[in-house]
Formats: sequence, structure tokens, C-alpha cells
Amino acid sequence: MRSFANPGSRSVPNLSLETYLKRICQICARQGDRPIPAAKLADAVRVPIATCTNVLLALKEAGLAAYQPYEGVMLTEAGRVLALRALRRQRLVEQFLARTLNLGDDEVRCEAEQIEPAFSDALVERIDEFLGFPPTCPHGDPIPRAEGTAPAPSSRSLTELTMGKTFRLVRVLDHTPDFLRYLSQQGLTLDVVGEVVSNQVETGIVSVRTSTGTTALPRDVAAKLLVMPPQAASA
Repeated sequence: MRSFANPGSRSVPNLSLETYLKRICQICARQGDRPIPAAKLADAVRVPIATCTNVLLALKEAGLAAYQPYEGVMLTEAGRVLALRALRRQRLVEQFLARTLNLGDDEVRCEAEQIEPAFSDALVERIDEFLGFPPTCPHGDPIPRAEGTAPAPSSRSLTELTMGKTFRLVRVLDHTPDFLRYLSQQGLTLDVVGEVVSNQVETGIVSVRTSTGTTALPRDVAAKLLVMPPQAASA
């Protein structure tokens, strides 16, 4: 389902239905499956709040989301399956572009979102097989299964680690080009192994040491980096 086929009396703006479904699914997963305020979703998809509210009402009418004003929105089971299938297609296309065209981490997301709606389900499955069934996209995001389910996350935020803990960077939550370029400049690329030098809540700084040196990260940056123990991540 690539577009909103039955909006009823609600008009849906230029962003595709799947764009909203994917963003709701991603934000819910990161905040513990709690309802998302409409304002937060509007900010995530960069549309006016009135436009976002109109779309949420349309999603509710279609049975894809549960939405209440002043409470927020969550996906129904049908909406979640559609969102995960859309995320699967997007992340496989990202991995395909990264491996075959050597596009950088700061390029693949934008390019994939432009072209992935044109990929059929059959072509996506061929890409999956061609790539050897990769478990993640180039940013470490898990690739959902074809039936619209996702593996349970096993990583945690870098901000949760204490001094002396070692880690492997397995996932980056912020895919904006500027953020990814910043991480690359700091030597914090996917799969890098490091150690927490200090984690100071009072100063808002998490310092880490990798093979390229020591980096002091603001906590809001460190919160966007998901890690696992080195031995578990490489297993």
C-alpha cells in the first residue's frame, strides 16, 4: 500500500501514507510504545500541525492508527504491519545502494526514500536474496521480516554505559547527513569498538575512546548511538 486509497472526506497532503506510518512506528519504538503527540510527529515529518492532524484523522478512519486529540497517536496492528513492510523496503534499498554504488552513510537515506516507492515487493525480495539477507541497513537499523514483523532490539543507548565499559556501535538513530558526517569525523562509524572514559550526567558529557582517539559527546548525541558488548555484537 503505497498511497492512501480511501481517505473518505479527509484530504491527504503530498507526503505518502507510508511516510507517516514509518515515522509513527519508529518514534513509538524509541519511546516505549507510548502515544506520540501530533506536534512531535508534525516536527518529525516537517509539516504544519494542522496538516499532520488531518492525516492522523484519515489514518484513524482507515483503521491504521488510534488517535485522540491531546493524547496522541499509535498504530493499530494493521498500521504497524504496513509500516514495517515499508521500512523493510526502504532499508533493503539503502543497503543495496551502499553496497553496489558505494554511497556514503550520509547519502543512502535520502536517495533510498526518493526511489524505494517504485520497487515492487518481488524486486525487494530479489534484492534481499542478492545481498545475502542482511539483518540491518547501513545505519544499523534492523530490517523487518517480509511478513511485517521485526526482531526484538538487543542494543541500548551509549548514555546507559558506565566508565570502563567497552562497546561496539551497532546503530545510529539520527540519519541526517550533518549528523552522520559529524560521527564520521569523530571516528564513530558503525561497528567501531570503543570504551567509555566517563559518563557525567552533571556536565551532560559522555567521553569515549576509540582507535582514533578520545571524543567528548553531548548526552543528546550519545543518546542517538546504540551499542552492544563487542563480543555480543560480533557473534
